[in-house]
Amino acid sequence: MPDTVAIYSCGEVIGDGLFKLSFLQECRRRFPHARISWIAGLSNSVFAGSLASMVEGLIDEVVENAGIGTAGQLIDPRPPLDGRRFDLVVDTQRNTLRTLCARRIRHGTFLASTGGFWFSDIRPDDVGAFPRSLLGQFSFLLDLVSPPPAGPPDPLRLGAQYLSRASELLPDGPAYVGFAPGAGDPTKAWSLDNFLELARRQERAGRVPVFILGPSEAALQSCIRDAVPSGLFPLTTPTDAEGPDVSSGPGLVIALGQRMAAAVANDSGAGHMLALSQVPLVSLYSKADPQKYVLNVPRLVILDSKAHGGKDPALIPLEAVARALEKLLDAAV
Repeated sequence: MPDTVAIYSCGEVIGDGLFKLSFLQECRRRFPHARISWIAGLSNSVFAGSLASMVEGLIDEVVENAGIGTAGQLIDPRPPLDGRRFDLVVDTQRNTLRTLCARRIRHGTFLASTGGFWFSDIRPDDVGAFPRSLLGQFSFLLDLVSPPPAGPPDPLRLGAQYLSRASELLPDGPAYVGFAPGAGDPTKAWSLDNFLELARRQERAGRVPVFILGPSEAALQSCIRDAVPSGLFPLTTPTDAEGPDVSSGPGLVIALGQRMAAAVANDSGAGHMLALSQVPLVSLYSKADPQKYVLNVPRLVILDSKAHGGKDPALIPLEAVARALEKLLDAAV
């Protein structure tokens, strides 16, 4: 087992970071005693910012803007990172120039899938077995040097303040069903009217709809409240608690998801946060390839507009989503 591991990426904004958290859990399970360094070669990483508290114990160091990945670096005689050496370097991206730059990090073993593993020190017997999903690709790389760990990963570490706040907002008793109707790209959002109809059906079934609204969807709260009077809006509920602000953000959304019976979300940041909570999830895709960006959720139903004729999320039938949601809820009983 390596004592030092460097994981190379270009950098992460919030969506990338949330998606990669499962990979970080996997790395820590594979190398429980190693010092793991995350190298953001060309920009900043949310692992050193908004998600720093969530990667405690998973990685030991984040190096941002490391200057690894530009053409000029290939003619620089100096090795990257002031010559630091790692037992294992894992390249998570597939651009040839960047892989050549990352390979210049001093290492014992270098793993990269770029160019059919041409630059990797270890190559699989069957390159064609490389998965389509990004998380599957990351695990495939790790399989070259470490056997897959048994059993599910431990839940993400969440601060006690988030767990406490989530229990205040969604106390024990009712069955909560989550709805995340927004998306950073509005063209990836299923119809709000459809979300409202699903929520009203949950009201009639005696369950409590919970709406996860980001800053860009806050203006929808009034119209949603009129349509679904029993709906809860935990991210906009004031708190009188002293100390760090835990009224929003990924940590709270994940903690809230852990208290839900099931949820429905677009392909969005909120959907990724709910996936990290491991809540049974109906995930609605339109533009993206769901096989490439498949979420790591034990009970997941993917509904893709492309199976209904195109990339418009409106093509996903309401009744198909309703059936998928009820199936998840029935299995949770």
